[in-house]
Amino acid sequence: MYSISEPDKQELGAVITLEDVVQSFRVIRERPDTLREIFAKLHRRRETFHAFEAVKHVSFQILRGTTVGIIGRNGSGKSTILKIIAGVYPPTSGRISVQGSVAPLIELGAGFHHELTGRENILINGLLLGLTKHQIQEREERIIDFAEIGEFIDSPVKQYSSGMYMRLAFSVATEVDPDILLIDEILAVGDASFREKCYERLRSFRDRGKTIVLVSHDVSMIKLFCDRVLLINKGELIEDGPADDVISRYTGLFAKPPALVLR
Repeated sequence: MYSISEPDKQELGAVITLEDVVQSFRVIRERPDTLREIFAKLHRRRETFHAFEAVKHVSFQILRGTTVGIIGRNGSGKSTILKIIAGVYPPTSGRISVQGSVAPLIELGAGFHHELTGRENILINGLLLGLTKHQIQEREERIIDFAEIGEFIDSPVKQYSSGMYMRLAFSVATEVDPDILLIDEILAVGDASFREKCYERLRSFRDRGKTIVLVSHDVSMIKLFCDRVLLINKGELIEDGPADDVISRYTGLFAKPPALVLR
């Protein structure tokens, strides 16, 4: 069950709640290449799919005004959890509740129409994030200035580099002033000077009591912004606590064993 509601009257309360959430996907075991193979498999009635649980009975709450990091190895389920919060995936089972407006930065270029210009995509993304056309027009120049796209703002975004995608997406998402900001590794593609601009805006968001959920492999960034960290492993929440403690377990759990030296 997924629900979105307006922020409640409490100054501090749970704005994101996951209760026993499971997310399953159908995984193709093998794909027939020819018509003969398709009919042969139908005749044998062999199962060509199996269920894969990317998220396994995960429960947690995130309070308003906090910055929470989610860490884990590749394929652990971190990004899937962020997409569940964003409403991209309805959970297979369990319950999720999100209070307030959400701006997701969970996939590079997601929500952009590649044939449209940057300026046209600002309008489309702003509308998708809940702004009116007039509100977007009021913010347009600030978005363009922050993104540092220059003359490319009137070019199709299919011509953009990954860094240009990131700059425009981050600028749009943060300029709409959401209650909750979801970020998944997108800052990793930016150059150092622009990342610092993004960090400064994140600090501003945090200081103004916004809620930030941050997925990253960069533990230094997690330490910089997050007081609380969730550690996900093989789809399960295995640690939830202060940043230093959870990061220590993460690095200890997945540290490479010392190389065996033969003499």
